Amino acid sequence: MVKVGRPPQDPARQLERAHRILDAAAELILRWGYDKTTIDDVAKRAVVAKGTIYLHWKTRDDLFAALLRRERVHLLEDIRASAPATLSELFGRFVGTLLRRPLLRAVLMSDSEVLGKLTRMKRRSTTGLELGGAFDAYVKRLIEHGAVRKDPGDHVIVISSILYGFVALPDMLPEEARLPDDRIEELVADTLERAMSTGRALPDEDVRAVAQATLDFLDAMAEVARQKLAISLGSEERAK
Repeated sequence: MVKVGRPPQDPARQLERAHRILDAAAELILRWGYDKTTIDDVAKRAVVAKGTIYLHWKTRDDLFAALLRRERVHLLEDIRASAPATLSELFGRFVGTLLRRPLLRAVLMSDSEVLGKLTRMKRRSTTGLELGGAFDAYVKRLIEHGAVRKDPGDHVIVISSILYGFVALPDMLPEEARLPDDRIEELVADTLERAMSTGRALPDEDVRAVAQATLDFLDAMAEVARQKLAISLGSEERAK
């Protein structure tokens, strides 16, 4: 049955509008902080009616969740483009790339000036290491090819401790002692290599297998991130 009334908008135009709204929200949140950024502000900056935003998201928090999901997709795509070949390269670049994205950096660092009341969302979803089964399968492949030690296990705990330790430490140091982001990236990669690597030189076949496993893991993570973003943008629903 065909419904009488206003014809549906082109899905491509709806998606473009959603991204334009998210662009505006990101700019304003980084400039004024989440608490001071209203839906009215975002609507004006995106040049849309306030009601239009509510066609995409029911609440301001839903809009922010979509924004963070989009940031995660971009983060993973940037890392994938750099083609990391080992676990240590992967997570070193995760840190370096994340620190170069202001909104994700604010979330990771629980920056209350940017996030305001959302500081409690620290390391949730977007920046947290939600690795799950894909990571377990990835580590298993690395162990099989001699790139990572099986013992003592607890690989996620080791990675998280090193990653967040290096990222959080600068806040405890005087300004002159703080390291640039690229140096933090190097230190994370080096420390992970020392902590988790078998230390053995691998045959070329295993080197290639480890590199492929790393890219496969990134692709799996990126696909999940894109699916979650599609849900937040409503594009998955419109595609049905």
